[in-house]
Amino acid sequence: MRFLKIALASAAVVAGVLPLAARAESNVSTGAGALSASARVNFSITIPRLLFLQVGTGTFLANNTAIDTIAFTPAVGVIGDSTVVNATAGSGNLGNGQVTVRIVGNTGNVTLGATSTPASLTNAGGNTIPWTQIATAVTGGATHPTINGANASFTAAGNVVNINGTWTYTYLNATTPAAGTYTSQVTYTATAP
Repeated sequence: MRFLKIALASAAVVAGVLPLAARAESNVSTGAGALSASARVNFSITIPRLLFLQVGTGTFLANNTAIDTIAFTPAVGVIGDSTVVNATAGSGNLGNGQVTVRIVGNTGNVTLGATSTPASLTNAGGNTIPWTQIATAVTGGATHPTINGANASFTAAGNVVNINGTWTYTYLNATTPAAGTYTSQVTYTATAP
């Protein structure tokens, strides 16, 4: 019984002290007339450095390894006649050659570059179609860089860049290339200070 009384007394002391440990500053004012008491609490928020790039399929602020394909299949009757060819229905995460573009950074201006491997669209016979035959329509301020050329730049406001738009790719079809399937992969790279 004595052990139980000691345990209960100890629990009461701990219960009485814990709220004091969790309290912020306190101040008491007594006396006649107007009284005033104040207490302060400090706040701190640590925001990590961030640079996010999405071109095509993606998950906002997360890694996603999906790579979209943009495919063109011009009809025989228009090959090389400068009739602009739209991408196939399943091309890009939005279809018909359209992809989501999202650039978010919180460390200042962002530069976006694009490089391809191989340097041109190339078929199994080594024939090429230059990137100048692929046009990119831009919506939402997501400027497209020149593939294997000039970078696009995005100016930060308050050290933040937040671009959300789309790119729509088309094939300009201004030359008659040799038969075959021409492929290349473009890697877009965002950099920030």
